[in-house]
Amino acid sequence: MQSVLTIAGSDSSGGAGIQADIKTITAHKLFATSAITALTAQNTTGVTAIHDAPAEFVGQQIQAVFEDIPPDAVKIGMVSSPEIIQTIAEKLQEFGAMNIVVDPVMVSTSGSKLLADDAQDNLCRLLLPIASVITPNIPEAEVLAGMTIQSLEDMEEAAKIIGSKLYGGVLIKGGHLTETATDLLYYDGEFNWYRQEHIDNPNTHGTGCTLSSAIACNLALGYELPEAIAKAKKYITGALKDDLNLGKGSGPLNHMYAL
Repeated sequence: MQSVLTIAGSDSSGGAGIQADIKTITAHKLFATSAITALTAQNTTGVTAIHDAPAEFVGQQIQAVFEDIPPDAVKIGMVSSPEIIQTIAEKLQEFGAMNIVVDPVMVSTSGSKLLADDAQDNLCRLLLPIASVITPNIPEAEVLAGMTIQSLEDMEEAAKIIGSKLYGGVLIKGGHLTETATDLLYYDGEFNWYRQEHIDNPNTHGTGCTLSSAIACNLALGYELPEAIAKAKKYITGALKDDLNLGKGSGPLNHMYAL
């Protein structure tokens, strides 16, 4: 059985972060391992507290996994400090990690800054260049490309700028620009568009975590990146269509809808 390592923060409400990743990996019939970067107190209405793990301890978790159950893919989510980011990059290179999917959690969809400047610098300098694919949303892609994105043409221009700095692919999540769930992959000098129906479901907590985890799962299963993303998008669509409704705010997906 293939395994996937998730390196991310814990979500006490179970809809995002480590919990969403483990559910997604399990739903793909793979074995999930984890390295927790932070504990959060949160629910569907927001985050009330964050407790970062020491960088050294994050490294020890990663090492413990690689020395015993080497993963076939790695998904990286919430990384809040420059020290944690540096430790993750060093450990992944030390163990020759493959199929690395980075969800660069830097800016929220609403535009709020989620990462301090020094941590953002380490993310761009140390972690993104070793990724097989990164999955920024529009605000994050704007930061990485240094430009405003207001159209599908802008997405292509931004993807080329970001892609010139990386060896892997860039998947810009652009669904909220249009009425379709339109994402763009720039990979190996080519554009791949993923257009799927817009699903009217306000419960979208953890969709970014879930998508990046699903991509990692499909890479672990041996699919090439464009197909891995197509399959991950199909999985997300099914989870959204299940119409789970939990909590008082933006609720979670049903990761196990296929069971």
